[in-house]
Amino acid sequence: MATCNIETVAASECGLPSVIESENTFAGNASLKAQAAAALTGMPAISDDSGIEVEALGGLPGVKTADWAETSRGRDYVAAMTRVWDLLESNGAPYPRRATFCSTICVAWPDGHQEFFTGFVDGHLTWPMRGELGFGFDPIFVPDGYTCTFGEMPSRLKNTVSHRARALASFARGCLDD
Repeated sequence: MATCNIETVAASECGLPSVIESENTFAGNASLKAQAAAALTGMPAISDDSGIEVEALGGLPGVKTADWAETSRGRDYVAAMTRVWDLLESNGAPYPRRATFCSTICVAWPDGHQEFFTGFVDGHLTWPMRGELGFGFDPIFVPDGYTCTFGEMPSRLKNTVSHRARALASFARGCLDD
């Protein structure tokens, strides 16, 4: 945001409490977080919610992507990716095993006004996991047009083609461009 002459402050720097993501859409959860931050700080707030939707699983894990990784010891995305792959195997899901990474950004103003911006990346899942970069489901997701997973992709490239990058570009066009 430096190139836009905007100063950003992380929620943690403001001492904001965590918001329970109780909605059943990415937009709903992004809205909860942005509205809470705008109300508590009196400043515009930006939040996102994101996840992966697997076609053969009816869109699961979707908005519950992080929940699929929850364990008593914290988040374990290796276990979550294994769970997804095992479900695909047990269901005899056909190849290619299509998936979409989704991101929704919400911008909320203290007066209650909100705007939403989305980004999507289609691709397929691969096994075994490949790559140590990124996080979450990156090691099993190959975006369309590429042969490497997000987990293998250099961050400079991923940050230009990811679902979040696309949502941020939409936000920039909608809120920052003249």
